[in-house]
Amino acid sequence: MRNENDKLIIGGHEFTSRFILGSGKYSMELIKAAITHAEAQIITLALRRANTNAGENILDFIPEGVTLLPNTSGARNAAEAVRIARLSREMGCGDFVKIEVIRDSRYLMPDNYETIKATEILAKEGFIVMPYMYPDLNTARDLVNAGAASIMPLASPIGSNKGLCTKEFIKMIVDEISLPVIVDAGIGRPSQACEAMEMGVAAVMANTAIATAGDVAVMAGAFKNAVEAGRMAYLAGLGRIMDKGASASSPLTGFLED
Repeated sequence: MRNENDKLIIGGHEFTSRFILGSGKYSMELIKAAITHAEAQIITLALRRANTNAGENILDFIPEGVTLLPNTSGARNAAEAVRIARLSREMGCGDFVKIEVIRDSRYLMPDNYETIKATEILAKEGFIVMPYMYPDLNTARDLVNAGAASIMPLASPIGSNKGLCTKEFIKMIVDEISLPVIVDAGIGRPSQACEAMEMGVAAVMANTAIATAGDVAVMAGAFKNAVEAGRMAYLAGLGRIMDKGASASSPLTGFLED
């Protein structure tokens, strides 16, 4: 059960849900499932995908109260990312922006250097900047100094569903950075989302794992429950791990004697 007093705070805005929907592979079924079953309060929006070929507009399916997180998908450098962010604000999408700067067309790895540059420019312009980055502690520190509102390291390559391949590097960022750390890209199963939350990340973003599931609605609900379970486990404090031997859960003394 979600603790309504346990808020996710990004740029001064409060959220009770710690599941964020990435809508890159969006369908109306996915949007509905994320809102109804996963109870997502933040949904990404790629401006170049706001209208489908069929004439549907993603904005028509996102109700009031859900925060739009426009992303700069398609940007190959900082200048392009800044241009897209400014355009999104002019279109009325608000001050939130997820910075994506990707010039690697094969592996789709984010360009950390250009991401820092874009973050600094947009933060100075009053944007709530949530940069997507390859998990590197020094880059995370530079993004904090540049004015980021959160840090969004990838778990594994976009759309791969491979899970927490970068787990140890994300843990370093969680331990050293005071901003919310949101795991983005590559989470393929609810169990992986739960594991990420158990590490102490502030939220999890997923897209492909839900969009490609056999039952989108059921999978969306599974992710909601997994994120909440992982958060509760983190707040409760995970039990110890024994490196050697075993420890009985019941006492081995005081048995009845014949």
